[in-house]
Amino acid sequence: QVQLVESGGGLVQPGGSLRLSCAASGSIFSIAAMGWYRQAPGKQRELVASITNTASTNYADSVKGRFTISRDNAKNTVYLQMNSLKPEDTAVYYCNKGPRSSYFWPWGQGTQVTVSS
Repeated sequence: QVQLVESGGGLVQPGGSLRLSCAASGSIFSIAAMGWYRQAPGKQRELVASITNTASTNYADSVKGRFTISRDNAKNTVYLQMNSLKPEDTAVYYCNKGPRSSYFWPWGQGTQVTVSS
């Protein structure tokens, strides 16, 4: 059973930056497409960015040019570099398999990102 542990969230002012990390247990991480998702209060969970096992990336329109997803298969870790943060980026951020996967691994606890002055 793969376990996912997200970290790196926090409180940041508008225009600031954060780097999120997601560590995954299990040897199958390297062959899986991965994604970062977020859920704001009262809203559904949405896909923010995804990366294939060959490092091809895709982004939601709302974060294009500001966020960068990357992965380190040797460390079983996927990252999300978030720049030029906006208040509307406030949410709990989760990682999991990519959006085209037939199933998701159990969701981790997520990491809270709050963008506020």
